[in-house]
Amino acid sequence: MAQRAALPLDVQNSYRARYRAMRPGWSSSGDQIDALVRGHLSPDSRVLDLGCGRGGMVELFWQKVGLAAGMDPDARSLTEHRAAGMPVVSGRGENIPFAADSFDLVVCIWVLEHLRSPETVLREVRRVLRPGGHFVFLTPNLRNPLLAFNRLGRALPQLQRRLVPRLYGRVEADTFPVQYRANTEGAIRSLAQRAGLEVAALRAVPDPTYLAFNGLMFRASVMSESLMPRGWGVHLLGDLARP
Repeated sequence: MAQRAALPLDVQNSYRARYRAMRPGWSSSGDQIDALVRGHLSPDSRVLDLGCGRGGMVELFWQKVGLAAGMDPDARSLTEHRAAGMPVVSGRGENIPFAADSFDLVVCIWVLEHLRSPETVLREVRRVLRPGGHFVFLTPNLRNPLLAFNRLGRALPQLQRRLVPRLYGRVEADTFPVQYRANTEGAIRSLAQRAGLEVAALRAVPDPTYLAFNGLMFRASVMSESLMPRGWGVHLLGDLARP
C-alpha cells in the first residue's frame, strides 16, 4: 500500500494546472506522450508496452487496436496488471520474447533510466518493430538539476526505495534501481544510431512541479525553470523509428 506522500499526485496536478495557465501552450510530458502514441495508432496496430508494470497508457486503448501486449520482468506487477484480459509476458528488454517484425509501436514509459544495456534493448526493439514502426518513450533527463537527487539512487538504492515513496506516494516495491545510461539527448541519439533507429522526435519537457511541496517552492521552481537552458527540462520525450 502506498504511503502518505509529501506531494500527492492530485496536488502536483493542481500545480501543473497553475503552470499551464502561466505558460500558455505548455503541456505535461504525460499529455504529450499520450498525443504522440495516439497519433501512431490505427484499429490494426500491434502494440507492445515494454516495461508495462501494473498498467499505464496502453491499458487505456488496448481493446481498440489489433493487438496489445505488455512485458515486464517483475512477476508481481504482471499478476496485478489492471487491464484484465490484456496479454502480458515476463521478460526483459535485452531479450524480447516476440518474433521479428511483430509490432507497429513499442511504448516505453519510465524504463530507459533503469537499463544496464540500453543499446542491446534498442537493438531488440528494432528487431521486433515492423519497418516504419515507432518506439515512443518517456524518461528523466539527466541534464536537469533535479536529477542530482535521483542520481543518489545509483549509489544508495535503499535510500531511493525509502525516500521516493515518502515524497511522491509511489509503492516502495515499484521503486527500482536507476542506471541513467540513456538519459541525455546526446546519449539517446548515439544509441539510436548504433541500434539502427532514426530519431523522429526528441525533446526535453519542462515541469517545475516536482518540488512544489508548497506555494513558495512552486514559485521558486518556476523561476529556476525559466533560467535553465531549453534542453534541461526534467523529462525526455522521444520517438525513434525503424527505417
